[in-house]
Parts: sequence; C-alpha cells; structure tokens
Amino acid sequence: MSVTPITRKSASASGSREGRALHKGQQTKAVIIDAALGLAAHIGLEGLSIGALADVTGMSKSGVFAHFGSREELQISVIREYHTRFEQEVFFPAMTEPRGIARLRAMFDNWMKRTSIEIDSGCIYISGAVEFDDRTGPVRDALAHSVLTWHAAMKRAIEQCKECGQLQSDVDANQILFEIHALILALHYEARFLRAPGSIGRAVAGFNNILMRYGAQPPGTN
Repeated sequence: MSVTPITRKSASASGSREGRALHKGQQTKAVIIDAALGLAAHIGLEGLSIGALADVTGMSKSGVFAHFGSREELQISVIREYHTRFEQEVFFPAMTEPRGIARLRAMFDNWMKRTSIEIDSGCIYISGAVEFDDRTGPVRDALAHSVLTWHAAMKRAIEQCKECGQLQSDVDANQILFEIHALILALHYEARFLRAPGSIGRAVAGFNNILMRYGAQPPGTN
C-alpha cells in the first residue's frame, strides 16, 4: 500500500480551504449573533432560543446550535456583541474630546443618542437587569460585567473633571455617576413605557443641573 506524500502545494491548498471554512464559519456566526441581538432587543434575552433563531436566519436548529452549543452561550455572545457596539457608539467617539467636562458631556450625549433609538427597540442592559436581577450564573455575570465596565469609564471621566478643576474636588464621583445613570433609567421609563413627550429634553436638562450643582459652569460659558 502506497501513501501519497504531503507536498508543500497540497498542504498549502489544504490550509487555504481550512482558512476559508473558518472565515465562513465566523461570518455565519456573526449573522446569527446580529439576528439574536435584534430579537433580544424586542423580546429580551430570555426570549432567545435556538429554534427562534433558526426561523429568523433560515438555518437548521443543528446549524445554529453548532455555533454556540447552548442557549446560555448564545445569550452571553449577544451581551458581548451589545457591549462592543455600545463602546463603539458611545465610549470611543467621546475619547476624542479633551479630558474634563467636554469628554463627560460627549459620553452622556452619545449615550442619549443611543438611548433615543432604543426607546423603540429596547435596551438589553435594562431589560436584562429586570430578567436576571434575582438570578445567579454566567449570563447575569456577563451582563453585570458589561454595565460595571461602562460605569468605571464614566467614573474615570468624572474623576478627570475633578482633576481639571471643572468639578468640586470633594464631590463623590459615585454619587454623580448614580444620578446620571438614574436619568437614563428615568428616560426609558417615561419615553418607552409612559410615552411622555419631552422626556429627552428633560434628561438633558437634568444632566446640566447635576453638573452645575457640583461646580461646573453652565453650558455655553467659559
């Protein structure tokens, strides 16, 4: 029995095929996650299922399952993707602003822009907190980690405002963070649940009031 030797050419061709297969698999997984993100925004993380995603993507249940292995891993993948997009839309653009109030305001403004869109679709951070607030496990941990990462970034921006002398040096950054976050939660409740007009304007006014109460100059002043 003869064995055909593996030549450099055949090995290269094999590696190329494997590379294409891997790339295609990554693309397919990205499509599934994107579809899952859209579903979760409307029906929550708990509403996600392999079967529902198979229907939306036109794939078989086994095909969807092969990319995740479990419903829990699917939910965690959605949370990670949501966090990645949140950073790209809210955090990273704000980093181009100077340290201090300008950067903190950019973070809030970007957050507001995203929130105004999510009034119609839903925020996974908020809906996920409601779904998993009384549970333990990897999904809740992934959600909490994402929110705490964002909170840490906001807190750093607030501390930098103090270092720049744009907020009182003795103010509690955690308190300011709490009040800013409360504005976002109130906005979702008023705009999404109560359909109250003018909610976004009140949230912006509330943000300005928080900053001025802790020593910042009114908007538009030097």
